[in-house]
Amino acid sequence: MLYNLLISSVVVILSAYILPGVHVAGFSSALFTAIVLGLVNIFIKPIISLLAFPITLLTLGLFTFVINGILILIVSGIVPGFKVDSLKSAILFSIVMCVVNTVLHLFF
Repeated sequence: MLYNLLISSVVVILSAYILPGVHVAGFSSALFTAIVLGLVNIFIKPIISLLAFPITLLTLGLFTFVINGILILIVSGIVPGFKVDSLKSAILFSIVMCVVNTVLHLFF
């Protein structure tokens, strides 16, 4: 579990450096962001996904990207030292974070 948390923190930092509009103050902010993002994905995402199921079904699953972006904006509001400028940046951040996380988990 600690291993996944450290990889997620590195992914947050790498994604923030890749994308304009996403800012991380340092590793401690990235670590706290990874923790809060994990908690938000565990507790809040299932509820929002269930409520948004009809529109997700209507858009053939593409609305899931918007849900992930909204959750990242929520985390941005909670975590000091982590800032996302817009919903577009948050959606791109979630996509890049998913890809980089997958690549890092394949290597490690």
